[in-house]
Amino acid sequence: MASIPRQVSAYFRQYSAKQWKEYFTSTHFWGPVANWGLPLAALADLKKDPEVISGPMTVALCGYSSVFMRFAWIVQPRNLLLFACHATNFNAQLGQLFRYVNHYYLDVFEDPMAEKNILKKAQAEAAALKQN
Repeated sequence: MASIPRQVSAYFRQYSAKQWKEYFTSTHFWGPVANWGLPLAALADLKKDPEVISGPMTVALCGYSSVFMRFAWIVQPRNLLLFACHATNFNAQLGQLFRYVNHYYLDVFEDPMAEKNILKKAQAEAAALKQN
């Protein structure tokens, strides 16, 4: 276990401070950092009602992330930060797509978020009826 910290510090020491500065001020770093908004939003949407999921948009985002995962792997030098961003987005969108297909076509399992939102809607409707 003691070798892991040594390996990590050896990795960081192999590049000069100037190289690290160039990396952190380049689009090779800031592009993927800005792109993390997509997977973070997709992960946050996993808690929303499946009624609001757009099937075509989810399929498009899966394709988009697949293309950019390939790009990030092929480009030289490899952009692993971009790859990780799009791998995360692809998996989150795949989860959303599964929820969408299940909700509208399969109904194989009960989505806990759908139940929770149905309960909230029913409570809101009951409260509105009491006020009238």
